[in-house]
Amino acid sequence: MSNILQELESKIESLKVSNCTRANVGVVQEIGDSVARIEGLSRARLNEMLEFPGGIFGLALNLEETHVGAILLGDYTQVREGDEVCCTGRLLQVPVGEALLGRVVNALGEPLDGKGPISSKEFYPVERLAPGIIQRQSVSQPLQTGIMSIDAMTPIGRGQRQLIIGDRSTGKTTIAIDTILNQAAINQAGIDSGDPNFRPVYSIYVAIGQKNANVARVIDVLEAKNALRYTIIVCASASDSATTQYIAPFAGASMGEWFMENGKDALIIFDDLSKHAVAYRQMSLLLKRPSGREAYPGDVFYLHSRLLERAARLNEKAGNGSLTAFPIIETQAGDVSAYIPTNVISITDGQIYLETDLFYQGIRPAISVGLSVSRVGSAAQVKAMKQVAGKIKGDLAQYRELAAFAQFGSELDSKTREQLNRGQRIVELFKQPQHSPISIGHQVILLWAIKNGFFDSIEVERIRDYTTKLLEFIDYRKTQVVAKLSEKKALDSDVEAELKQALEEFSTISR
Repeated sequence: MSNILQELESKIESLKVSNCTRANVGVVQEIGDSVARIEGLSRARLNEMLEFPGGIFGLALNLEETHVGAILLGDYTQVREGDEVCCTGRLLQVPVGEALLGRVVNALGEPLDGKGPISSKEFYPVERLAPGIIQRQSVSQPLQTGIMSIDAMTPIGRGQRQLIIGDRSTGKTTIAIDTILNQAAINQAGIDSGDPNFRPVYSIYVAIGQKNANVARVIDVLEAKNALRYTIIVCASASDSATTQYIAPFAGASMGEWFMENGKDALIIFDDLSKHAVAYRQMSLLLKRPSGREAYPGDVFYLHSRLLERAARLNEKAGNGSLTAFPIIETQAGDVSAYIPTNVISITDGQIYLETDLFYQGIRPAISVGLSVSRVGSAAQVKAMKQVAGKIKGDLAQYRELAAFAQFGSELDSKTREQLNRGQRIVELFKQPQHSPISIGHQVILLWAIKNGFFDSIEVERIRDYTTKLLEFIDYRKTQVVAKLSEKKALDSDVEAELKQALEEFSTISR
Protein backbone atom coordinates (compact mmCIF):
# COMPACT_ATOMS: atom_id res chain seq x y z
CA MET A 1 0.00 0.00 0.00
CA SER A 2 2.83 2.40 0.93
CA ASN A 3 4.51 1.76 -2.45
CA ILE A 4 1.31 2.71 -4.32
CA LEU A 5 0.98 5.91 -2.23
CA GLN A 6 4.62 6.83 -2.91
CA GLU A 7 4.09 6.29 -6.66
CA LEU A 8 0.98 8.48 -6.61
CA GLU A 9 2.82 11.22 -4.66
CA SER A 10 5.70 11.21 -7.16
CA LYS A 11 3.23 11.53 -10.06
CA ILE A 12 1.49 14.46 -8.33
CA GLU A 13 4.90 16.12 -7.73
CA SER A 14 5.80 15.73 -11.41
CA LEU A 15 2.58 17.54 -12.34
CA LYS A 16 3.19 20.41 -9.92
CA VAL A 17 4.51 22.69 -12.63
CA SER A 18 2.79 25.99 -11.82
CA ASN A 19 -0.41 24.56 -10.24
CA CYS A 20 -1.01 22.06 -13.07
CA THR A 21 -4.02 19.79 -13.21
CA ARG A 22 -4.44 16.86 -15.60
CA ALA A 23 -6.91 18.89 -17.75
CA ASN A 24 -4.29 21.47 -18.73
CA VAL A 25 -1.29 19.21 -19.25
CA GLY A 26 -0.17 18.17 -22.72
CA VAL A 27 2.57 16.09 -24.32
CA VAL A 28 5.13 17.33 -26.88
CA GLN A 29 4.59 15.50 -30.18
CA GLU A 30 7.03 17.42 -32.41
CA ILE A 31 9.83 19.87 -31.61
CA GLY A 32 12.21 21.83 -33.83
CA ASP A 33 13.37 25.39 -34.68
CA SER A 34 11.84 26.85 -31.48
CA VAL A 35 8.37 25.55 -32.42
CA ALA A 36 6.54 22.73 -30.59
CA ARG A 37 3.39 20.80 -31.50
CA ILE A 38 1.63 19.66 -28.33
CA GLU A 39 -1.18 17.14 -27.93
CA GLY A 40 -3.76 17.90 -25.23
CA LEU A 41 -3.83 21.27 -23.40
CA SER A 42 -7.59 21.52 -23.88
CA ARG A 43 -7.72 24.61 -21.62
CA ALA A 44 -4.90 26.55 -23.28
CA ARG A 45 -5.63 30.14 -24.32
CA LEU A 46 -4.11 32.25 -27.08
CA ASN A 47 -0.78 33.86 -26.04
CA GLU A 48 -0.83 31.96 -22.72
CA MET A 49 2.54 31.01 -21.28
CA LEU A 50 3.24 27.29 -21.28
CA GLU A 51 5.84 25.67 -19.01
CA PHE A 52 8.16 23.00 -20.37
CA PRO A 53 10.56 20.85 -18.33
CA GLY A 54 13.78 22.56 -17.24
CA GLY A 55 12.10 25.94 -16.65
CA ILE A 56 11.70 26.69 -20.36
CA PHE A 57 8.61 28.68 -21.32
CA GLY A 58 6.62 28.93 -24.52
CA LEU A 59 3.65 30.83 -25.94
CA ALA A 60 0.51 29.15 -27.28
CA LEU A 61 -0.12 30.57 -30.78
CA ASN A 62 -2.07 27.88 -32.67
CA LEU A 63 -5.18 26.45 -30.98
CA GLU A 64 -6.42 23.45 -32.97
CA GLU A 65 -8.99 20.75 -32.10
CA THR A 66 -6.52 18.22 -30.75
CA HIS A 67 -3.21 20.09 -30.82
CA VAL A 68 -1.62 23.36 -29.71
CA GLY A 69 1.18 25.01 -31.69
CA ALA A 70 3.61 26.88 -29.41
CA ILE A 71 6.78 28.91 -29.81
CA LEU A 72 9.59 28.40 -27.29
CA LEU A 73 11.38 31.29 -25.59
CA GLY A 74 14.41 29.38 -24.35
CA ASP A 75 16.78 26.73 -25.66
CA TYR A 76 14.46 24.39 -27.57
CA THR A 77 17.18 21.70 -27.83
CA GLN A 78 16.53 20.89 -24.14
CA VAL A 79 12.93 19.85 -24.95
CA ARG A 80 12.23 16.28 -26.13
CA GLU A 81 9.27 14.50 -27.70
CA GLY A 82 7.08 13.01 -24.97
CA ASP A 83 7.86 15.78 -22.45
CA GLU A 84 4.90 17.04 -20.44
CA VAL A 85 3.82 20.67 -20.90
CA CYS A 86 1.60 22.65 -18.56
CA CYS A 87 -0.58 25.78 -18.88
CA THR A 88 0.40 28.50 -16.41
CA GLY A 89 -2.72 30.69 -16.69
CA ARG A 90 -0.44 33.74 -17.20
CA LEU A 91 0.39 36.03 -20.11
CA LEU A 92 4.01 36.82 -20.95
CA GLN A 93 5.12 39.90 -18.98
CA VAL A 94 8.17 42.19 -19.02
CA PRO A 95 9.51 44.56 -16.34
CA VAL A 96 8.71 48.26 -16.89
CA GLY A 97 9.61 51.56 -15.26
CA GLU A 98 12.51 53.98 -14.85
CA ALA A 99 14.75 51.22 -13.44
CA LEU A 100 15.27 50.07 -17.06
CA LEU A 101 16.75 53.42 -18.19
CA GLY A 102 20.40 53.13 -19.14
CA ARG A 103 20.15 49.34 -19.46
CA VAL A 104 20.49 46.85 -22.32
CA VAL A 105 17.92 44.05 -22.03
CA ASN A 106 16.69 41.10 -24.09
CA ALA A 107 13.12 40.58 -25.33
CA LEU A 108 12.05 39.29 -21.90
CA GLY A 109 13.49 42.31 -20.06
CA GLU A 110 16.49 40.37 -18.70
CA PRO A 111 19.77 42.34 -18.49
CA LEU A 112 22.47 41.78 -21.13
CA ASP A 113 24.88 44.52 -20.01
CA GLY A 114 26.42 42.84 -16.97
CA LYS A 115 25.31 45.67 -14.66
CA GLY A 116 23.40 43.39 -12.30
CA PRO A 117 19.67 42.64 -11.91
CA ILE A 118 16.97 45.19 -12.76
CA SER A 119 15.13 46.41 -9.67
CA SER A 120 11.75 46.90 -11.30
CA LYS A 121 8.67 45.95 -9.31
CA GLU A 122 6.12 46.59 -12.07
CA PHE A 123 5.37 44.25 -14.97
CA TYR A 124 3.25 44.79 -18.11
CA PRO A 125 1.96 42.07 -20.47
CA VAL A 126 3.82 41.97 -23.78
CA GLU A 127 0.53 42.06 -25.76
CA ARG A 128 -1.78 44.90 -24.67
CA LEU A 129 -4.78 46.64 -26.18
CA ALA A 130 -4.03 50.01 -27.80
CA PRO A 131 -5.61 53.11 -26.15
CA GLY A 132 -9.16 53.78 -27.40
CA ILE A 133 -10.28 56.83 -29.38
CA ILE A 134 -11.84 58.51 -26.31
CA GLN A 135 -8.50 58.37 -24.42
CA ARG A 136 -6.55 60.05 -27.22
CA GLN A 137 -6.08 63.66 -28.26
CA SER A 138 -4.69 65.22 -31.43
CA VAL A 139 -0.94 65.47 -31.95
CA SER A 140 0.20 69.07 -31.43
CA GLN A 141 3.39 69.02 -29.33
CA PRO A 142 6.59 68.95 -31.39
CA LEU A 143 9.17 66.17 -31.08
CA GLN A 144 12.32 67.72 -32.54
CA THR A 145 14.78 65.40 -34.26
CA GLY A 146 17.61 67.96 -34.44
CA ILE A 147 17.80 67.23 -38.19
CA MET A 148 16.94 70.49 -39.97
CA SER A 149 15.48 68.97 -43.14
CA ILE A 150 13.04 66.85 -41.07
CA ASP A 151 12.06 69.50 -38.51
CA ALA A 152 11.42 72.00 -41.33
CA MET A 153 9.73 69.84 -43.99
CA THR A 154 8.28 66.72 -42.30
CA PRO A 155 7.71 67.77 -38.67
CA ILE A 156 7.00 65.06 -36.10
CA GLY A 157 4.73 65.42 -33.07
CA ARG A 158 4.60 63.56 -29.76
CA GLY A 159 2.28 60.58 -30.21
CA GLN A 160 2.86 60.31 -33.98
CA ARG A 161 3.99 57.19 -35.90
CA GLN A 162 6.57 58.27 -38.49
CA LEU A 163 8.03 55.61 -40.79
CA ILE A 164 11.71 55.77 -41.81
CA ILE A 165 12.04 53.87 -45.09
CA GLY A 166 14.82 53.29 -47.59
CA ASP A 167 17.31 50.81 -48.98
CA ARG A 168 20.09 49.20 -46.98
CA SER A 169 22.83 51.59 -45.78
CA THR A 170 21.07 54.87 -46.56
CA GLY A 171 21.15 56.29 -43.01
CA LYS A 172 17.85 55.06 -41.51
CA THR A 173 19.33 54.08 -38.13
CA THR A 174 21.38 57.31 -38.07
CA ILE A 175 18.18 59.42 -38.21
CA ALA A 176 16.72 57.40 -35.30
CA ILE A 177 19.91 57.66 -33.19
CA ASP A 178 20.27 61.41 -33.92
CA THR A 179 16.70 61.89 -32.66
CA ILE A 180 17.58 60.06 -29.41
CA LEU A 181 20.70 62.25 -29.03
CA ASN A 182 18.64 65.40 -29.61
CA GLN A 183 16.07 64.35 -26.99
CA ALA A 184 18.91 63.74 -24.50
CA ALA A 185 20.36 67.22 -25.22
CA ILE A 186 16.91 68.83 -24.79
CA ASN A 187 16.33 66.80 -21.59
CA GLN A 188 19.62 67.97 -20.09
CA ALA A 189 18.99 71.62 -21.02
CA GLY A 190 15.42 71.44 -19.63
CA ILE A 191 16.53 69.85 -16.35
CA ASP A 192 19.37 72.40 -15.98
CA SER A 193 16.94 75.29 -16.57
CA GLY A 194 14.85 74.20 -13.57
CA ASP A 195 11.59 74.77 -15.49
CA PRO A 196 8.84 73.00 -13.46
CA ASN A 197 6.73 72.48 -16.63
CA PHE A 198 9.52 70.80 -18.59
CA ARG A 199 8.81 67.20 -19.67
CA PRO A 200 11.72 65.03 -20.79
CA VAL A 201 11.35 62.48 -23.59
CA TYR A 202 12.64 58.98 -22.77
CA SER A 203 13.75 56.71 -25.61
CA ILE A 204 13.46 52.97 -26.28
CA TYR A 205 15.61 51.52 -29.07
CA VAL A 206 14.51 48.03 -30.17
CA ALA A 207 17.13 46.24 -32.29
CA ILE A 208 15.50 43.39 -34.26
CA GLY A 209 17.74 41.05 -36.22
CA GLN A 210 20.73 43.45 -36.11
CA LYS A 211 24.35 42.33 -35.83
CA ASN A 212 25.67 42.50 -32.27
CA ALA A 213 28.51 44.73 -33.52
CA ASN A 214 25.99 47.29 -34.86
CA VAL A 215 24.07 47.33 -31.56
CA ALA A 216 27.36 47.77 -29.66
CA ARG A 217 28.20 50.73 -31.92
CA VAL A 218 24.84 52.35 -31.13
CA ILE A 219 25.44 51.86 -27.38
CA ASP A 220 28.92 53.43 -27.68
CA VAL A 221 27.50 56.51 -29.45
CA LEU A 222 24.76 56.95 -26.85
CA GLU A 223 27.25 56.53 -23.97
CA ALA A 224 29.73 58.96 -25.53
CA LYS A 225 27.01 61.63 -25.88
CA ASN A 226 25.62 60.97 -22.36
CA ALA A 227 22.26 59.86 -23.83
CA LEU A 228 22.14 56.26 -22.56
CA ARG A 229 20.76 57.34 -19.18
CA TYR A 230 17.53 58.46 -20.89
CA THR A 231 17.37 55.31 -23.07
CA ILE A 232 16.36 51.64 -22.84
CA ILE A 233 17.89 49.28 -25.41
CA VAL A 234 15.97 46.08 -26.19
CA CYS A 235 18.16 43.72 -28.19
CA ALA A 236 17.02 40.69 -30.21
CA SER A 237 20.06 40.24 -32.44
CA ALA A 238 20.46 38.26 -35.65
CA SER A 239 21.89 35.34 -33.65
CA ASP A 240 18.75 35.12 -31.49
CA SER A 241 15.81 32.88 -32.42
CA ALA A 242 12.87 34.04 -34.55
CA THR A 243 10.62 33.86 -31.47
CA THR A 244 12.82 36.35 -29.58
CA GLN A 245 12.84 38.70 -32.59
CA TYR A 246 9.03 38.38 -32.80
CA ILE A 247 8.50 39.32 -29.14
CA ALA A 248 11.11 42.15 -28.89
CA PRO A 249 9.07 45.04 -30.43
CA PHE A 250 5.99 44.16 -28.33
CA ALA A 251 8.16 44.09 -25.19
CA GLY A 252 9.63 47.49 -26.11
CA ALA A 253 6.13 48.91 -26.69
CA SER A 254 5.07 47.74 -23.19
CA MET A 255 8.09 49.51 -21.68
CA GLY A 256 7.17 52.67 -23.60
CA GLU A 257 3.52 52.44 -22.52
CA TRP A 258 4.54 52.62 -18.87
CA PHE A 259 5.94 56.13 -19.50
CA MET A 260 2.87 57.14 -21.52
CA GLU A 261 0.42 55.90 -18.87
CA ASN A 262 2.35 57.68 -16.11
CA GLY A 263 2.01 61.10 -17.74
CA LYS A 264 5.47 61.06 -19.36
CA ASP A 265 6.65 61.24 -22.99
CA ALA A 266 8.51 58.42 -24.71
CA LEU A 267 9.94 57.67 -28.14
CA ILE A 268 10.28 54.10 -29.44
CA ILE A 269 12.35 53.03 -32.45
CA PHE A 270 11.73 49.66 -34.11
CA ASP A 271 14.91 48.83 -36.07
CA ASP A 272 13.64 47.23 -38.19
CA LEU A 273 10.15 45.85 -38.85
CA SER A 274 11.20 44.16 -42.13
CA LYS A 275 13.24 41.68 -40.09
CA HIS A 276 10.36 41.42 -37.60
CA ALA A 277 8.01 40.38 -40.45
CA VAL A 278 10.57 37.83 -41.67
CA ALA A 279 10.83 36.33 -38.15
CA TYR A 280 7.03 36.14 -37.95
CA ARG A 281 6.87 34.49 -41.40
CA GLN A 282 9.43 31.89 -40.28
CA MET A 283 7.41 31.07 -37.15
CA SER A 284 4.11 30.97 -39.04
CA LEU A 285 5.39 28.60 -41.71
CA LEU A 286 6.83 26.28 -39.03
CA LEU A 287 3.45 26.37 -37.27
CA LYS A 288 1.93 25.28 -40.64
CA ARG A 289 -0.17 28.40 -41.04
CA PRO A 290 -1.20 29.05 -44.65
CA SER A 291 1.08 31.44 -46.50
CA GLY A 292 -0.09 34.38 -48.62
CA ARG A 293 1.60 37.10 -50.64
CA GLU A 294 5.44 36.79 -50.61
CA ALA A 295 4.89 33.75 -48.30
CA TYR A 296 3.88 36.04 -45.40
CA PRO A 297 0.86 34.87 -43.38
CA GLY A 298 -2.43 36.69 -43.91
CA ASP A 299 -2.32 38.41 -40.51
CA VAL A 300 1.07 40.11 -40.97
CA PHE A 301 -0.75 43.45 -41.45
CA TYR A 302 -2.52 42.93 -38.10
CA LEU A 303 0.85 42.07 -36.54
CA HIS A 304 2.23 45.55 -37.29
CA SER A 305 -1.04 47.49 -36.92
CA ARG A 306 -1.68 46.23 -33.38
CA LEU A 307 1.93 47.09 -32.51
CA LEU A 308 1.96 50.63 -33.96
CA GLU A 309 -1.57 51.52 -32.76
CA ARG A 310 -0.13 51.44 -29.23
CA ALA A 311 1.65 54.73 -30.00
CA ALA A 312 -0.64 57.62 -29.02
CA ARG A 313 -0.96 60.94 -27.26
CA LEU A 314 -3.34 60.55 -24.32
CA ASN A 315 -5.72 63.28 -23.17
CA GLU A 316 -5.68 65.05 -19.78
CA LYS A 317 -8.04 62.50 -18.17
CA ALA A 318 -5.86 59.59 -19.27
CA GLY A 319 -2.67 61.23 -17.92
CA ASN A 320 -1.54 63.41 -20.87
CA GLY A 321 1.40 61.10 -21.71
CA SER A 322 2.57 60.15 -25.18
CA LEU A 323 4.39 57.38 -27.03
CA THR A 324 5.91 58.29 -30.42
CA ALA A 325 6.90 55.44 -32.75
CA PHE A 326 9.62 55.41 -35.42
CA PRO A 327 9.26 52.10 -37.30
CA ILE A 328 12.09 51.44 -39.77
CA ILE A 329 11.51 49.50 -42.99
CA GLU A 330 14.22 48.34 -45.40
CA THR A 331 13.28 48.34 -49.09
CA GLN A 332 14.84 46.28 -51.87
CA ALA A 333 16.10 48.44 -54.78
CA GLY A 334 13.77 51.29 -53.73
CA ASP A 335 10.60 49.20 -54.14
CA VAL A 336 8.09 50.90 -51.82
CA SER A 337 5.24 48.95 -53.43
CA ALA A 338 6.35 45.62 -51.89
CA TYR A 339 4.03 43.95 -49.38
CA ILE A 340 5.55 44.96 -46.01
CA PRO A 341 6.45 48.58 -47.01
CA THR A 342 2.90 49.27 -48.29
CA ASN A 343 1.43 47.73 -45.14
CA VAL A 344 3.45 49.91 -42.78
CA ILE A 345 3.01 53.06 -44.93
CA SER A 346 -0.77 52.63 -44.60
CA ILE A 347 -0.54 52.21 -40.80
CA THR A 348 1.73 55.20 -40.06
CA ASP A 349 1.13 58.98 -40.05
CA GLY A 350 3.77 59.76 -42.63
CA GLN A 351 7.17 58.61 -43.84
CA ILE A 352 10.72 59.84 -44.27
CA TYR A 353 11.95 58.25 -47.51
CA LEU A 354 15.72 58.00 -48.00
CA GLU A 355 17.02 57.82 -51.58
CA THR A 356 20.11 55.80 -52.44
CA ASP A 357 21.07 58.17 -55.31
CA LEU A 358 21.02 61.21 -53.02
CA PHE A 359 23.06 59.32 -50.42
CA TYR A 360 25.83 58.52 -52.91
CA GLN A 361 25.79 62.12 -54.21
CA GLY A 362 26.83 63.17 -50.70
CA ILE A 363 23.43 64.65 -49.77
CA ARG A 364 23.07 63.31 -46.24
CA PRO A 365 20.55 62.82 -44.71
CA ALA A 366 19.37 61.59 -48.14
CA ILE A 367 15.74 62.65 -47.68
CA SER A 368 13.51 62.61 -50.76
CA VAL A 369 11.39 65.78 -50.77
CA GLY A 370 8.73 64.32 -53.06
CA LEU A 371 8.12 61.02 -51.25
CA SER A 372 8.59 62.18 -47.64
CA VAL A 373 5.49 63.47 -45.88
CA SER A 374 4.11 64.10 -42.39
CA ARG A 375 0.35 63.81 -42.05
CA VAL A 376 0.50 65.86 -38.84
CA GLY A 377 2.25 68.71 -40.63
CA SER A 378 2.74 72.16 -39.12
CA ALA A 379 0.48 71.27 -36.15
CA ALA A 380 3.65 69.76 -34.66
CA GLN A 381 5.87 72.81 -35.18
CA VAL A 382 6.64 75.78 -32.94
CA LYS A 383 5.35 79.06 -34.39
CA ALA A 384 8.83 80.36 -35.29
CA MET A 385 9.55 77.24 -37.37
CA LYS A 386 6.17 77.53 -39.13
CA GLN A 387 7.00 81.11 -40.07
CA VAL A 388 10.35 80.31 -41.69
CA ALA A 389 9.79 76.79 -43.06
CA GLY A 390 6.51 77.38 -44.91
CA LYS A 391 8.02 77.82 -48.40
CA ILE A 392 11.18 75.76 -47.98
CA LYS A 393 9.66 72.42 -49.08
CA GLY A 394 8.07 74.03 -52.16
CA ASP A 395 11.33 75.81 -53.07
CA LEU A 396 13.29 72.56 -52.78
CA ALA A 397 10.74 70.54 -54.81
CA GLN A 398 10.82 73.25 -57.54
CA TYR A 399 14.61 73.19 -57.53
CA ARG A 400 14.69 69.40 -58.07
CA GLU A 401 12.33 69.81 -61.04
CA LEU A 402 14.24 72.75 -62.57
CA ALA A 403 17.62 71.07 -62.05
CA ALA A 404 16.46 68.18 -64.26
CA PHE A 405 15.81 70.65 -67.14
CA ALA A 406 18.89 72.78 -66.46
CA GLN A 407 21.23 69.83 -67.04
CA PHE A 408 20.34 69.90 -70.76
CA GLY A 409 22.18 73.23 -70.99
CA SER A 410 19.31 75.33 -72.34
CA GLU A 411 19.40 79.07 -71.64
CA LEU A 412 17.61 80.04 -68.46
CA ASP A 413 15.84 83.27 -67.59
CA SER A 414 16.93 85.23 -64.50
CA LYS A 415 14.03 84.03 -62.32
CA THR A 416 14.81 80.35 -63.03
CA ARG A 417 18.52 80.96 -62.37
CA GLU A 418 17.58 82.60 -59.05
CA GLN A 419 15.44 79.59 -58.07
CA LEU A 420 18.27 77.19 -58.97
CA ASN A 421 20.80 79.20 -56.95
CA ARG A 422 18.47 79.33 -53.93
CA GLY A 423 17.74 75.57 -54.24
CA GLN A 424 21.45 74.69 -54.36
CA ARG A 425 22.03 76.63 -51.16
CA ILE A 426 19.06 74.99 -49.40
CA VAL A 427 20.39 71.53 -50.36
CA GLU A 428 23.84 72.48 -49.01
CA LEU A 429 22.35 73.94 -45.82
CA PHE A 430 20.36 70.75 -45.20
CA LYS A 431 23.51 68.58 -45.36
CA GLN A 432 24.24 67.59 -41.78
CA PRO A 433 26.99 65.39 -40.26
CA GLN A 434 25.72 62.37 -38.32
CA HIS A 435 25.31 62.59 -34.54
CA SER A 436 25.31 66.43 -34.68
CA PRO A 437 21.75 67.56 -33.94
CA ILE A 438 20.96 71.28 -34.30
CA SER A 439 18.84 73.11 -31.72
CA ILE A 440 15.49 74.51 -32.87
CA GLY A 441 16.67 78.10 -32.23
CA HIS A 442 19.68 77.66 -34.52
CA GLN A 443 17.50 76.02 -37.19
CA VAL A 444 15.10 78.99 -37.20
CA ILE A 445 17.99 81.48 -37.53
CA LEU A 446 19.54 79.59 -40.48
CA LEU A 447 16.22 79.15 -42.30
CA TRP A 448 15.31 82.82 -41.78
CA ALA A 449 18.70 83.81 -43.18
CA ILE A 450 18.35 81.68 -46.32
CA LYS A 451 14.73 82.78 -46.81
CA ASN A 452 15.76 86.46 -46.68
CA GLY A 453 18.64 86.12 -49.15
CA PHE A 454 21.63 86.29 -46.77
CA PHE A 455 23.10 83.11 -48.32
CA ASP A 456 22.57 84.18 -51.96
CA SER A 457 25.99 85.83 -52.31
CA ILE A 458 27.87 82.95 -50.62
CA GLU A 459 29.51 80.35 -52.89
CA VAL A 460 27.88 76.91 -52.51
CA GLU A 461 31.21 75.35 -51.42
CA ARG A 462 31.47 77.85 -48.53
CA ILE A 463 27.92 77.36 -47.16
CA ARG A 464 28.80 74.83 -44.43
CA ASP A 465 31.82 76.78 -43.19
CA TYR A 466 29.78 80.02 -43.30
CA THR A 467 26.95 78.35 -41.33
CA THR A 468 29.31 77.14 -38.55
CA LYS A 469 30.90 80.58 -38.16
CA LEU A 470 27.50 82.34 -38.25
CA LEU A 471 26.15 80.20 -35.39
CA GLU A 472 29.33 80.78 -33.36
CA PHE A 473 28.95 84.55 -33.91
CA ILE A 474 25.26 84.47 -32.84
CA ASP A 475 26.03 82.34 -29.73
CA TYR A 476 28.94 84.47 -28.49
CA ARG A 477 28.10 87.97 -29.71
CA LYS A 478 24.30 88.04 -30.05
CA THR A 479 23.04 85.86 -27.20
CA GLN A 480 19.97 88.08 -26.72
CA VAL A 481 18.61 87.01 -30.15
CA VAL A 482 18.67 83.30 -29.20
CA ALA A 483 17.27 84.12 -25.73
CA LYS A 484 14.34 86.07 -27.22
CA LEU A 485 13.63 83.29 -29.75
CA SER A 486 13.65 80.66 -26.98
CA GLU A 487 11.33 82.77 -24.83
CA LYS A 488 8.79 83.86 -27.50
CA LYS A 489 9.06 80.77 -29.79
CA ALA A 490 7.89 83.11 -32.58
CA LEU A 491 9.33 85.74 -34.91
CA ASP A 492 7.89 89.21 -34.28
CA SER A 493 9.13 92.53 -35.70
CA ASP A 494 11.59 93.07 -32.79
CA VAL A 495 13.24 89.65 -33.15
CA GLU A 496 13.37 89.98 -36.96
CA ALA A 497 14.98 93.44 -36.69
CA GLU A 498 17.64 92.09 -34.30
CA LEU A 499 18.21 89.07 -36.53
CA LYS A 500 18.63 91.26 -39.59
CA GLN A 501 21.09 93.53 -37.80
CA ALA A 502 23.11 90.52 -36.54
CA LEU A 503 23.28 88.92 -40.00
CA GLU A 504 24.27 92.18 -41.69
CA GLU A 505 27.00 92.70 -39.10
CA PHE A 506 28.29 89.14 -39.64
CA SER A 507 28.20 89.59 -43.44
CA THR A 508 30.41 92.68 -43.09
CA ILE A 509 32.90 90.89 -40.79
CA SER A 510 33.09 87.71 -42.93
CA ARG A 511 33.85 89.43 -46.24
